[in-house]
Parts: sequence; structure tokens; C-alpha cells
Amino acid sequence: MKHTSLVDRHMLRKDGLVHILDEDPLFCASLSSLFRLEGYQTTFSLESNHLLQSLERGQRPDVAIINLEPGKESGLFLLRQIKAACITTQVVMLASSPHLDAAVTAMKLGATDVVTKPINGEHLLGIVRDALRRDVRLSAMQGGGRSVEVRGFSQLTLREREVLQLITNGQSNKEAARQLGISPRTVEVHRARVMDKLFAKNTADLMRIVLTGGAHG
Repeated sequence: MKHTSLVDRHMLRKDGLVHILDEDPLFCASLSSLFRLEGYQTTFSLESNHLLQSLERGQRPDVAIINLEPGKESGLFLLRQIKAACITTQVVMLASSPHLDAAVTAMKLGATDVVTKPINGEHLLGIVRDALRRDVRLSAMQGGGRSVEVRGFSQLTLREREVLQLITNGQSNKEAARQLGISPRTVEVHRARVMDKLFAKNTADLMRIVLTGGAHG
């Protein structure tokens, strides 16, 4: 059987689950069709409770596309809930009109991008492709049937997993600190703990552990 790397497997599958949340059923159906034509699985919700209930049942999407103001629940509140429940889910926020303050807050909370309506389909597809490509390492470790056992990963705290994700995405301590809203020194401490728990000698070794599932040659 031909060996396929985690990155290759993720890129070839192209069947990641995209969950769309918006009050407009026609908009949801249109986006759903767009992603299905590209080979993705899709589901959509018109109410935030439906999305939250699916998360509680363990149905964790690879990408969530949610309106900044979906009904009674704040989109930022939902972003926090999604990130707390599934660290590897990429979240793209939609805005009916430019909201600079909300967009900045969303990015600080871990949103992949904030896109203003009307939506350019190709632009949105590009954002999702890039997000999945960038996050392939942690998605491979945690995503359902793609699960890979990494020694020590279960010992990481939520914050340590966030730091690990940013490190493997190539961000510096200063950049990671800015995104997480903590000091570079705190990132440094978390980074040291991550490396200790995953038995990594240096950053290059950490990348190899994440990519290969911890197998030592």
C-alpha cells in the first residue's frame, strides 16, 4: 500500500466538513452548494442553538462560517464557544457591513478571517482552502477518523494547544502573544511546557512530531 503523508492525505481528501450559520436560508443554501461543488461536506444552521447542540454531540466541523450577528446570540460569543470546544476548527466570520471593532476582536479571539457581504465565492473558497492547509497538522491530530496519536498531546492545556497551533503555523512568540492577548514571556513559558510534554528537543523536532504523529526514526 502506497504511503501518503498527513499533508498529502488532507489535501487529496478535500471532503472537510463546513458548517454555515446565517439567518438567511437562501444564503446558507447558496454557500452550501458552492462548497459541495468543490468537494466539501456541508451543513448549515439558521439558529445558533443548532450549531451549539451539534458541537455538544461531538460533531466538530473543520470550518465554521458564521455571521457576526446571527439572531439573538452574538457571533463573537459563538466564536468563543467554538474555539473552546474544538481548537482546530477554523472560523470565518461574515459581516453584513464593515464592523472594524468587531472584526479586530474576532481576529484576537482566533477567527481565521472576517469577510463582508456581499460574498465573493472564489475569495471565500480561497480563505477556506488556505485555512485548512495552514491547520492541517492539528486537524490531522484531532479530526475524527484522521486521528493520529501524539505522545503527550492529551496532557496539553487549552492554552498550550493554542500556542502549539500558532507555533506550527510559523508564528513567532511576539505574533502569537499579540493574537492570544498575552505577553511574549507567557507564550515562551507555554511553548517550553509544550515542548516538554511532547518530548521535543527544539522547534524543528516539534514540527516533526506534529507532522509524523510522534514516531521517532
